[in-house]
Amino acid sequence: MLGIVPYITTSIMMQLLVLVFPKLKKISQEDGGRKRIQRYTRIATVGVCIIQSLTVTTFAGQIPGAIIMDRIPFTLLATVTVTAGTIFLMWLGEQITQRGIGNGISLLIFAGIVARIPDAIYLMINQVQRGDLNPVFFVLVLGAFIGVISLVIYEQQGQRRIPVNYAKRVIGRKVYGAQNAYLPFKINPSGVIPVIFASSVLIFPLQIAQNLGGDLPWLSRFAGWLTPNGLPYMLFYALLIVFFAYFYTQVTLNPVEISKQIRENGGSIRGISSDNMTEYLTRVLNRIILPGALFLAVIAIIPSVIQALFRFPSSVAFLMGGTSLLIMVGVDLDTMSQIEGAFENASSRRYRPQGPRTGPQSVEAIMKVRASVKKMCAKCKVIRRRGVVRVICDNPEHKQRQG
Repeated sequence: MLGIVPYITTSIMMQLLVLVFPKLKKISQEDGGRKRIQRYTRIATVGVCIIQSLTVTTFAGQIPGAIIMDRIPFTLLATVTVTAGTIFLMWLGEQITQRGIGNGISLLIFAGIVARIPDAIYLMINQVQRGDLNPVFFVLVLGAFIGVISLVIYEQQGQRRIPVNYAKRVIGRKVYGAQNAYLPFKINPSGVIPVIFASSVLIFPLQIAQNLGGDLPWLSRFAGWLTPNGLPYMLFYALLIVFFAYFYTQVTLNPVEISKQIRENGGSIRGISSDNMTEYLTRVLNRIILPGALFLAVIAIIPSVIQALFRFPSSVAFLMGGTSLLIMVGVDLDTMSQIEGAFENASSRRYRPQGPRTGPQSVEAIMKVRASVKKMCAKCKVIRRRGVVRVICDNPEHKQRQG
């Protein structure tokens, strides 16, 4: 019932806590710190599941005829069942991450979203056959679906590259020459996290109103004012997305830390002095965040606008935007990049040149071994395998090796 949503919410909150609290940040940077943070995330997920399942069962108890058994056994059974389902999905996602390609949790979400697409298309085809939907609208919806996906891909792939020059360095006995690199800043550095935060903030008062609205009339009126697909809801939704995009990007991409790392590695930004590096990076990030946040807000409210104007069901409106489409495209691009990297690594290992088996170095090594061996017979064979010269013979005293 809850799916993997509690784990996602807990993971995002844990990431923010690690960035905000120095003690958690220190733990994450220690040996085995990531495993400890992951363990804390699992424990917190169980707590969130219990709270949300209790809320759902309480709401279900208010529906006439929904419960056919006593309230307390039903609440306990539903809480344990829903929590166990989320824990199983969490375990399955971690197994996919460890043993497969891509992020397991993201792939589970991706599979759930993609599974809804055939049902949405089938629903529209039935509406066209019954005459409830104009065929022109059906074609427009499919065209909008393809167009929005293209825009999201273009936005996800967009980068602002800042050139960075690294001076010559001497580390030990090795001398590293000057290098030219760049800092890749995405147009939307925060991904879909601002959308998830904004939707969670708006859903929270609605859930409270469903449970306590009968006792607090003003809370019911406030929840009705924030009804999904309404104009106030869409305005607040867009503003919260922009706010969380700025907040999350400033926390994860700290210009002070980035400029500090560049200085420590002997780097400099072309045309920018070392003292003004932090100010320059802050200005660049602020210019990047605004268009990316506005794009996120527009894509996120498209389903609400479509439902309000054309009375499409939510199962059809999600094809033209929303969080589902952003997650689907983002996970697809990340998985494709990881698959390409795995193929490149496999091909490089397969076709990596092994070097000549015979040559000046091989002959010299073989002659060196022959000269060092005092006892050799007619059965002694000198071979070179994997850079090691060996003398193979039935007599163990004749066996020699030279690296």
